[in-house]
Amino acid sequence: MFDLTRIQAALNELDVDLWLLYDFRGSNILARRVLQLPDDQMGSRRFFYAIPRKGEPVKLVHRIESGALDHLPGSKAVYLKWQSLEEAVGKIVEGKAKVAMEYSPRNANPYISRVDAGTVELVRSFGAEIIPSGDLIQSFEATWDADQWAMHLEAATHTNEAFNVAWKFIADSIRSNGEVEEVAVRDVIMDHFAANKMTTYHPPIVGVNSHSGDCHYETGSGEGTTIREGDFVLVDLWAKMDRPRSVYSDLTRTGFVGTAVPQKYTDIFLIVAAARDAAIACVESAYAEGRALQGWEVDDACRKVIDDAGYGEFYVHRTGHSIGQEVHGNGANMDNLETREERLVMKNTCFSVEPGIYQAEFGVRSEVDVFVDGDGKVHVTGGELQTAIVPILARY
Repeated sequence: MFDLTRIQAALNELDVDLWLLYDFRGSNILARRVLQLPDDQMGSRRFFYAIPRKGEPVKLVHRIESGALDHLPGSKAVYLKWQSLEEAVGKIVEGKAKVAMEYSPRNANPYISRVDAGTVELVRSFGAEIIPSGDLIQSFEATWDADQWAMHLEAATHTNEAFNVAWKFIADSIRSNGEVEEVAVRDVIMDHFAANKMTTYHPPIVGVNSHSGDCHYETGSGEGTTIREGDFVLVDLWAKMDRPRSVYSDLTRTGFVGTAVPQKYTDIFLIVAAARDAAIACVESAYAEGRALQGWEVDDACRKVIDDAGYGEFYVHRTGHSIGQEVHGNGANMDNLETREERLVMKNTCFSVEPGIYQAEFGVRSEVDVFVDGDGKVHVTGGELQTAIVPILARY
C-alpha cells in the first residue's frame, strides 16, 4: 500500500523539500516500484510524481495517458506539448531548494542513477539542487516487512541444506564412479530447490579448482569440469520461496574432495573468513553504538583484513550487495571498490557479506547474508558460519 504519510515523514527526517519521481517507458524501475505500478503497465509517455515534504502531491501526466497515476493521491496536471511539460515541471519545483531524484553525481552509484542527464538538467534549470534519492528508495523499496523476513528465513533453511545435498552427492559419486561433473552437482541443487518450492533467476555456480578462481564462472563452461578426489570445489547458490514478494537467500561455501584439507587451501580460507567476520563486526558495532553506517565503511573493514594479509590484488569485487526480491536488490551495497556506497545501512534491510581471494589455481569465497531488524539487531542467516573448508569425503 502506498503510504504518503510515511514518505513525507522520511522527507522531513532527511531534510528534503521534494521527491520528484520520473519515468519514461520503464527507464526508472525504482520509481515504478515506489509508485506501485504493475510491470505490465508500461506506458509510452513521460510522467512525474512530485511528493512535497508537506502538502498534496502532484501528478504530471500526458493527455493520452492521463490515468496513468490515478491510483495515487494528489492533484493532477495534464500536458500535451513539450512546452507545457517543462512549464509544469517549473511550477512543481518552484521554491523547493532540495529535490531528490534517482540521480548520482558523476554516476558514482549506477544502481540509483535512473534519471537521464537531460531531465536532471531540466529540473536544475529552475533553480533546484538535485540530490540523490538513494536512502529514500531504500526506505520504500529495499526494506522488508515481517512476512518477507519470515520467507527469507525459510529460504535460508533450504539454501543451507542445499550444501549438504551437494557435498553428499559429490561424495557418493566419487565413491561409486570416481568422478562427477560440475553440471550434475548444479542440477542436484536445482532439484533440491524445486522440491522445496523455491525459485531462482539463474542456476548456482559449481566451480572446481581453477574455476573457483573465476568469481562469475558459468558452471560447466570451462576446461576440466570433472570433479575428482583431491579437487577443491566452490558452490555459490541463491534462491527464494516461490511466492509473491519473496526475498532471496544467497550463500557461498567451499569444500575439498578428500578426508583432510591441504594447508594451502586452509591458509587462504582463514584470511577470507576473518575478513567476513570483520565486516559483520563493523555492522554490529555501529548499531550497538547507535552510529549511522554507510556501505563503504563495511567494505573497508572487510578489505583491510585481506589487504593486510597481502592478498588485496586478488580481492576483485565489492564486499556485498543488497538483497531483496531480486538477488541483487535496490538497497545499499557494501562497496568502496566499484562505487563509493554512501547510502546508509538501514534497519529492515538485508545484504550479503562475501569476501573472496581469487588466484589462478583456486579461489575462496565465504558468503553469508546479514539482516538488520527494526530494533537494530544484526542477524546472520543461512546456518552456522563456515569456519573451515569442508573435507567432503570425511564428512559425507
